[in-house]
Amino acid sequence: MTSFREIASNGLWMNYPGLVQFLGLCPLLGVSKSVVNALGMALATAIVLAASHASVSLIRNHVTDAVRLPAFVMIIAALTTCIELLMQAFTYELYQILGIFIPLITTNCVILGRAEAFAAKNSVAHASFDGLMMGTGFGLVLLAIGAVRELLGSGALFGNMQLLFGPIATHWQITVFHNYPGFLLAILPPGAFLVLGLLIALKNRIDEIVAERIKAANTSPVTVQSRRVRVTGVIE
Repeated sequence: MTSFREIASNGLWMNYPGLVQFLGLCPLLGVSKSVVNALGMALATAIVLAASHASVSLIRNHVTDAVRLPAFVMIIAALTTCIELLMQAFTYELYQILGIFIPLITTNCVILGRAEAFAAKNSVAHASFDGLMMGTGFGLVLLAIGAVRELLGSGALFGNMQLLFGPIATHWQITVFHNYPGFLLAILPPGAFLVLGLLIALKNRIDEIVAERIKAANTSPVTVQSRRVRVTGVIE
């Protein structure tokens, strides 16, 4: 059985949904114009991931192969509907901004793929933790893309955070570049592709550096020992 440490490592780095598996790219590219959009989507996806994985693990021994996939979809759809209703009630403006991407959590390949590959084969504790780690990893990528795009597009960070946290977050915006004209490409769809490509390249480079250091540490220098040859001086 996979350990909790391995699950955390896979979800937070080794098996990143967006940067390694290339799953869930639609919300990654569609709603990552700003930090608040990315954070709202990340929280919704992480909650559905953890809760759906726990539910799938609970019923894994009670459903046949014929209805297993439809049952998983129904669970995910029900949880997504709950999240959608909660956002309509408490963060309606942010819900309107995210639009169709909230209902589309139901068909997010990260959730359905991990439910089939992991949650349906492991205990409730392991499945829930895997969902939480995968959701966290997915959210971190979303936040990174959103932060870079917002910073390049407007020269500021954490704008409109009141959409998610209420009036208390009205003044959370941090202006990094004053009198910044803005970079329109960053907040357009091509900007999302460019930022995602740079993040993938950065992760691959970090992995290469780590692998090289591990290889160098595990390679011990070969010591050549000199041997003394005894010469008798007698030639037969």
